[in-house]
Amino acid sequence: MTAEQAELFALMGVVFGLLIWGRLRYDLVAFLALFAAVALGLVPADHAFEGFGHAAVAVVALVFVVSRGLQNSGAIEWLAARVARPERPLWSHIALLSAVGAALSAVINNVAALALLMTVDIQTAKKAGRSPASTLMPLSFATILGGMITLIGTPPNIVIAQYRAEALGAPFGMFDFSPVGLIVATAGILYVALIGWRLLPRGGRAPVEEAEASLYIAEVQAGEGSKALGQKLADLAPLAEEHDVNLLGLTRGERRLPGLARWEEVREGDVLTVEGEPAAIEGFMAAAELNHPAAAEAAEAGETGDETAGAAAPGREGRTAMQSVVSGRLSLVEAIVPEGAWCAGRTAAGLRLAPRQGVVLLGVSRQGRRFRERIGRLAIQPGDVLLLLGPRERMGDVLSWLGAMALEGRETPVLQREKATFAALAFLAAVAVAALGWLPLPVALVGVVGAYALGGVVRGREVYESIEWKAIVLLACLVPIAGAMEETGGAKLIADALVQATQGWPPIAILLALMAVTMTLSDFLNNVATALIAAPIGVGVARAIGAPEDPFLMGVAVAASCAFLTPIGHKNNTIIMGPGGYRFGDYWRMGLPLELLVLAVGGPAVWWIWG
Repeated sequence: MTAEQAELFALMGVVFGLLIWGRLRYDLVAFLALFAAVALGLVPADHAFEGFGHAAVAVVALVFVVSRGLQNSGAIEWLAARVARPERPLWSHIALLSAVGAALSAVINNVAALALLMTVDIQTAKKAGRSPASTLMPLSFATILGGMITLIGTPPNIVIAQYRAEALGAPFGMFDFSPVGLIVATAGILYVALIGWRLLPRGGRAPVEEAEASLYIAEVQAGEGSKALGQKLADLAPLAEEHDVNLLGLTRGERRLPGLARWEEVREGDVLTVEGEPAAIEGFMAAAELNHPAAAEAAEAGETGDETAGAAAPGREGRTAMQSVVSGRLSLVEAIVPEGAWCAGRTAAGLRLAPRQGVVLLGVSRQGRRFRERIGRLAIQPGDVLLLLGPRERMGDVLSWLGAMALEGRETPVLQREKATFAALAFLAAVAVAALGWLPLPVALVGVVGAYALGGVVRGREVYESIEWKAIVLLACLVPIAGAMEETGGAKLIADALVQATQGWPPIAILLALMAVTMTLSDFLNNVATALIAAPIGVGVARAIGAPEDPFLMGVAVAASCAFLTPIGHKNNTIIMGPGGYRFGDYWRMGLPLELLVLAVGGPAVWWIWG
């Protein structure tokens, strides 16, 4: 072992230790590691930042933006809403939701797929009267498995594809991962649906109520073209129940009709009073094509040139008015009214919130109490939580003007469902162009992002906000270090040690040993870091035993994505820990058999297809 190799191994040992310790952000660890590598002379100073121009880094960043665009358009929500049925048997629900999660993860970032479906799963658990603990971990594992199916499904695949281009002269294509990925994902989904969830602690530790958000009383209006027109309020009950919204009454003109007005037909201009969570209210408004009573007022203000006006609700009329005034994205923001706030004691109508600020008061949550006053004429009190709808970029100024404080993490974007078809077709066109070899994948994805920006699916600010910059910095900083490991012979040294330890074994057994080591690393390290380190080792092992390199690279790609033993190996596992009420030790119960299954199924599949 040379001095350079010893220094590099010592540096990587420190990096591993810090990443497992978890007290420092992983992007900071990678940045400091890059600095140390340059200071020690392991990475030439003029090559220190080459990772930021690496194709794998660009593709990962673009995939984040494309995922946001598909979410903003409602294309993913449309699919997710059709798979959640609380009356289904638990195993059937897990199987279907896991299959959808895996399919979504194949084409968008798997963290984004989980974030969307987790909400669907929690709402289904609440309606079924059970804890989400039995379903969230299977869903998380399924979204991780689904990422193996395509090149853009998970960052390790992108890293391995680009490493193959450098080592062998050509990258893996978009669907080169699909045969093995489909086999492994199918086996994994069958396991989590039929066996895996039964290994979790019975009943779970997270009560369903923990997943609930504040309930708001809100008003929505039946405008021209609304699907609610001509229907009795009772006829709308199934649609309201589907979106987890309660119908509380009907206001016609200035008169609130007595009782719940269940048998009253909805007329144009009628105002429905509803109760629900922000996302549920927004979804119901879109499904019934309702808008907010202040939409017309906001639109009129916009037509008269008021720069601050223009907030409308997501119904057909409201969306049209909004888009004619503000070329931006709408959000639902929850804000609490403190003592002494300027808006306390005033009404939204008195404040002229819509025409002055371009933001409407959609609903109010008052410690679970219901009220009969119109929302616009309700005197705001300290302690009220306001549900405000308007352009995201204006919300900070509006909240300062009102004297209210936004609740951290309680912002719900309003989906642009009318752009779902455009968003889906643009993405599919890019995939087809890349698969046919007409354009490189990064260039095709740049075209999608450009189309989304021009079409208003993502705004300029969202292009940058949707990118997970910590992951980008991690990848960009580790690329030169991984290159140094190969150039100094460190990767070959590890590969030779692995070959020596498995001397006399058949090639497929050596492949399984490499996958097991990679999988263990991925349980404690970021999967991108694992792929960067293990890829050159895999090529070194293949060359040492005279075997083809592709099965060893593909084996590393599969194993690097399989982090099922701990909540720190993959961000999806971390996300579900709180809502599912899981403990650190719960993951290996279900994850260890799954990792063994991946080795038993994935190893032979890799060798059969690529060997």
